[in-house]
Amino acid sequence: MTDHRSGCPINLTLETLGDRWSLIVIRDIMFGNRRHFRELLTRSDEGIASNILADRLKRLVEAGLLTKADDPSHRQKAVYSLTASAIELVPLLVHMGAWGRRHRSATREMVVRQQLLEEGGPPLWDAFMDELRALHLGAPSCGGNSVLERLNEAYRRAVEGGSPG
Repeated sequence: MTDHRSGCPINLTLETLGDRWSLIVIRDIMFGNRRHFRELLTRSDEGIASNILADRLKRLVEAGLLTKADDPSHRQKAVYSLTASAIELVPLLVHMGAWGRRHRSATREMVVRQQLLEEGGPPLWDAFMDELRALHLGAPSCGGNSVLERLNEAYRRAVEGGSPG
């Protein structure tokens, strides 16, 4: 059993996710569908060091937020997947992003996905979590329009200078 500073739910959450990198790693897996170490290392805007990434992935697996499996396409690669409890972080990440959008200087490209999630509200978050469950947990797909594709298309348009919607 791990010793905790207190049994406060906010404290327990911060002890699990409150370092500089854990939520960034989860964000990149969740919104960027980056499932391999190399993708997480090279495609993150924040530039995480390889030793820090390895440590955070190990911690997130130990905390039950990620699973690690051998990649069937390459025996030296692993595939990281979100667990059900990590998928339940979607509303928290949306709220954190909303706060950052309102109170910090975020770039237009990085805001478009956030704004779509905010405007879509809980119904869109639920659809996104269902999509993540299908992608990461093998749950049956609900079909319909892919939330991840909508978010990434809005981002792509913003990067290219077009209309986000």
